[in-house]
Amino acid sequence: MKRMNQPSSELRAQAEQIDRDLNAIRKTLRSPLDVEESKGQLTMPQKAVMQIVVRNHGISLKDLSKQVNLAHSTVSGIIDRLTKRGMIERRSDPTDGRFARVYPTRKVQEFISNLLPTLTHGPLEKALQRGTKDDRTSICNALHRLRELLNDPQD
Repeated sequence: MKRMNQPSSELRAQAEQIDRDLNAIRKTLRSPLDVEESKGQLTMPQKAVMQIVVRNHGISLKDLSKQVNLAHSTVSGIIDRLTKRGMIERRSDPTDGRFARVYPTRKVQEFISNLLPTLTHGPLEKALQRGTKDDRTSICNALHRLRELLNDPQD
């Protein structure tokens, strides 16, 4: 087993500061989305189902159950509740009417297409606008380099 060198106290302090900064950035970037999500009052399983349905228009309940790793009856109940709230539509499979397929409603699709990008990228875009072109280039380069270093398998 390869033994890792102990980081210097300076290196450890830098790593801890970067971790704090990244966590604070992540929290700031998530804040508008968290506020909007709380308005929808969705449970974690409901959010998971919604994300998969939006990515997979017309997904079958069977495939949806597999992807969220929940029982078919549980997913069916979630779909029923989301349908009553106008977030999901259940339609007969066009090739076999015995089965249902699940689609996001227009309201949800518009939210995902229009509002979600603003909520997720808006704070970052506003911050980058306040910086200079050199600031933006430096930030992009530094983050890209950090990502490279984190993914470098030379340990």
